[in-house]
Amino acid sequence: MAVFRKLPVRPRPRVIIATASIPPHAYFLISAIFHYLGPAFAVLLFAHVSVLGVAWLRVATAALIFAAWRRPWRRIGAWSPSQRRAVIALGIVLGLMNVSFYLAIDRLPLSTVGAIEFAGMIALAALGVRTWRNLAALGLAVIGVVVLIDVRLASEPLGVVFALANCGLFLLYVVLGHRLAGEGESIDRLGAAMLVALVTVTPLGIGGAVTTFGQVDLLIAGIGVGLCSSVIPYVSDQLAMARLPRATFALLLATLPAWATVIGAVVLGQIPSVGEVAGVALVVGGVAIHQAE
Repeated sequence: MAVFRKLPVRPRPRVIIATASIPPHAYFLISAIFHYLGPAFAVLLFAHVSVLGVAWLRVATAALIFAAWRRPWRRIGAWSPSQRRAVIALGIVLGLMNVSFYLAIDRLPLSTVGAIEFAGMIALAALGVRTWRNLAALGLAVIGVVVLIDVRLASEPLGVVFALANCGLFLLYVVLGHRLAGEGESIDRLGAAMLVALVTVTPLGIGGAVTTFGQVDLLIAGIGVGLCSSVIPYVSDQLAMARLPRATFALLLATLPAWATVIGAVVLGQIPSVGEVAGVALVVGGVAIHQAE
């Protein structure tokens, strides 16, 4: 007669236990801070390296860190064709989003770009407006974005174009990121997407980044920008998205313009004008009164 033994229960990895014990809102807070702290450091680096060169260093740093950490190519064979397409789409979006964002903050204050960036989430919310309260919330946010654009359109029209492009790409990032976060192995797929992002931006930024290869201080600064701008916030986003409903995550994103304003003022000395403060306040206020339907 066969003897059956009870197999020992394999302990859960400590990393999983640690991440599960931390509230998802804490991960969002980390993401929000570094989402603009990294780019603020990038603006300081623009004086020594071209904008596209810094963008390439940011993406390349994140791609190499994820490649060494997760080695995502080992799992590609287990993904379905639709999952692979989603990873490729996210990678292209990440690459172009980084480029457009850097081109925007080279011309506009972080606070303005941060508020315009959130307009995509307002458009997403508009698709489900069913109450007068949410209609009013949408109206406030749209007016705020219009005020910000009007403040800067005359002096920096190209900067506004790049900020609006970044806005649309940021919306796609949130949608695709939530899709990956809900399917498991999200960090591995994010790592694969960053490799796709590196392929996407290399033709655009490698020329500007080459100058840093012989200057250790600039190269280290560029790597620091990539770590602060992409690795920390993107991993934090995935950890938050995996445990927060999309509506809650979108609502928390309303604080991003405020973080952009604070970090821009503290790190870069970008004190917003009265019009810019009003625009940011309208965007934040609009989303604050928004109610999930």
